[in-house]
Amino acid sequence: MPPTVSAAPPKRKATMEAASFTRFFTLRGWGLLCAGAASLLGAAALGRRDLLALAVLLIGLPVLAAALLRLVKPGFDVERTFTPPLVETGTAATVVLRVQSRGAPVSGAVMREGLPFRFGPSPVFRFPSVHAAGNSRSNYEYRLRSSRRGLYGIGPVTADVMDPLGLARMVHTLGGTDSLAVAPAPLELPPTSLFGSLGADGTAASRRRGTPSEDDASTRGYRHGDPMRRVHWAATARHGELMVRQEEPVTAPTASILLDQRLSSYADGAAGTPGNGDLLTSEAFEWAVSAVISCAVFFAEAGYSVRFTDELSRPGLARSPSALDGAETAFRGADGVQNLAEGLAALGLEPSPPPSAGSPPDAAVPFAALDGSGQAPGPLLVIAGRMTPGEALVLAPASRYARQPLILLVTDRPSALRPVLGILREAGWIAAAVPPALPVPAAWSLLDGDRQAVHSGGEPV
Repeated sequence: MPPTVSAAPPKRKATMEAASFTRFFTLRGWGLLCAGAASLLGAAALGRRDLLALAVLLIGLPVLAAALLRLVKPGFDVERTFTPPLVETGTAATVVLRVQSRGAPVSGAVMREGLPFRFGPSPVFRFPSVHAAGNSRSNYEYRLRSSRRGLYGIGPVTADVMDPLGLARMVHTLGGTDSLAVAPAPLELPPTSLFGSLGADGTAASRRRGTPSEDDASTRGYRHGDPMRRVHWAATARHGELMVRQEEPVTAPTASILLDQRLSSYADGAAGTPGNGDLLTSEAFEWAVSAVISCAVFFAEAGYSVRFTDELSRPGLARSPSALDGAETAFRGADGVQNLAEGLAALGLEPSPPPSAGSPPDAAVPFAALDGSGQAPGPLLVIAGRMTPGEALVLAPASRYARQPLILLVTDRPSALRPVLGILREAGWIAAAVPPALPVPAAWSLLDGDRQAVHSGGEPV
């Protein structure tokens, strides 16, 4: 059952309020209250003052314990950490929960961690733990694993606190909710011959020239530790100080990945159903997200800088609540790919905008703003769902902006996209349509091995 993170805390709060009312006393407390009521009835029937005193004592103890528990509320500080901070689907995250009491001493409490339904039963701990330091701080550890990406709210902790005599109890909500980002796991893609060779480190070197002279643009002042063989004597004579040659700047070519994020493009099957918390997704879109991170890792390992946008050429992570910087489009190296994966953790489908009168501006037409101006030469990979022939005609001219234009379309009915693929291939695109059941590495090989294929259920059609 898919978790609904946003709805979980209110439900738990209502449960806690009911528990605070119906379980205000422990079994021991209720026993004393019942015994006190019986003694009170006996004192009234028999006229015995000793039974009346016993009734007052038996009833007064639980009531006094409950009143003190209300007036002198124990305080707790809760700290929760995740290791690793960003977890991939299918791998486990270790959660360390640190609970420290402050204020009134606590003789004992039963604590329950709040978890989304996807993670199963909530772990239960006893406070203080066996290894608690000074009866004030306890550390607990448990593991979480999710097969679906998303941004999950972990917490809050609910504590069932009892008085030292064990007569009364009260339920407290401790701390808040911490977000656990579960990113899509990249799949290893097979080698391909689609791209030309780069340098030894996958980069393309380019010398930057400036003004007023070439020597000035390629030299700088001497710094302690610079080898003397790098001294540029002509520039030294001209400037009157030691000048050394600059290292040749190196720029990495850019691989652009465009992900169509429209809900209407993934309307096959179960598209449009909330899946992971508040995440609007579908099976086909999950396939597309997996393809994005897999291809991004492939490009980064080949020395490319990855540029990620949506169908309107906006930053691809602009709508993702898990993104470190939603306005970022360039991701370079291992750190950049990790930031991209974190942003993809909570990226959902974008619902269709309400219909408006007149023709939409070019900026609102999917793929109309796609171009490679200002970008280093490199491949362009478009990953989309269902596409109409009209959208294909808009996208087709963009092939001239990329050294290698590629497109993967994921849909339950790939054979229905034959006209779309024909338009794209005629414009120079290497295109393929695949079902979401086909593994991403197999679709990648399909682009390399059979550049005119439409794949459906494992058989080209």
